[in-house]
Amino acid sequence: MAGSSTFDAEKVTDAVIEGIAKIKDASTMEGLKAIKAQYAGADSVMTQASRAIGGLGKDEKKTAGQLMGKLRADFGRAYGLKESEVKAEDEARKLGSETVDMTLPVNRKPIGSRHPLPKLMEDVEDLFISMGWQISEGPEVETEWYDFDALNFGPDHPARQMQDTFYVKGNQARDAAGFVGSNMVLRTQTSSDQVRGLIARGVPLYIASPGRVFRTDELDATHTPVFHQCEALAVDKNLTMGDLKGVLDKLAVTMFGPEAKSRLRPSYFPFTEPSAELDLWFPDKKGGPGWIEWGGCGMVNPNVLRSAGIDPDVYTGFAFGVGMERTLLLRHDINDMHDLVEGDVRFSKQFVMGE
Repeated sequence: MAGSSTFDAEKVTDAVIEGIAKIKDASTMEGLKAIKAQYAGADSVMTQASRAIGGLGKDEKKTAGQLMGKLRADFGRAYGLKESEVKAEDEARKLGSETVDMTLPVNRKPIGSRHPLPKLMEDVEDLFISMGWQISEGPEVETEWYDFDALNFGPDHPARQMQDTFYVKGNQARDAAGFVGSNMVLRTQTSSDQVRGLIARGVPLYIASPGRVFRTDELDATHTPVFHQCEALAVDKNLTMGDLKGVLDKLAVTMFGPEAKSRLRPSYFPFTEPSAELDLWFPDKKGGPGWIEWGGCGMVNPNVLRSAGIDPDVYTGFAFGVGMERTLLLRHDINDMHDLVEGDVRFSKQFVMGE
């Protein structure tokens, strides 16, 4: 009847009867809406019949209007009833899918997940133990002598200033080795365990010192005032930079896979000479494989050996340190340091126990 100005009572009645029959067979809201658009929409037979009433005579217009009122009411009533029925069925299906069987046993104490950081540190310790090294744990509250003086930090070195170091109240503190120091600090590096290890264990010495360190860094996406390092120290006769490079490559492969490797760039640290920045060849670097700064290393400065009473003409050594958080961020593609320190259990749950 599209485009026609003639009111066809039989045609519009048949169309409404047909639409009501389709409504009764519909099973989804999408299907109902499609039927409504077809039989009661802007281009439907009912709409065009209503428009055609305007061209009828007075008596015919009255009869046609009454018919259209009845047809629209019949269609709307059938649609409303079916709509309620379909919505009720949809809700019943949804509730059924969400039903919880209260008779089933539940684990009221769900098993947690270990934080990935201590697991990573254990992996590092396992590597050094497998090479015959010892694990050393020094104190976190340290004398200035072990943290700075014995490591060849001069009195005016910037790292000793308050903006970098947490100082602890109290003077003339005596440590476990009997040394009396003028100040105590929260250790700024696990390197503080180097001379302590040499004095306590003697030479030859191969130790790794994982643990927490403290610096007055602002917390941002890559820094935190409390973080973890692993320092490694080897002192023996005839050790060279080649020995250092071999251990670094072994550590890189253990942490990041067979394609990983290390390279050294000249640098400066008070406790090593020569010193180098440690770079890591990282196959999974964003934007493609490439070099990423990982830590610092070098041959032990003779002054450090002398601080421990070791003759640098007889013994040589190498040392290196890497940040555990940085290793973890690279290893698992974590972008924000906050995820490691905020204690959100959803973060730890991403890491499988025993991974």
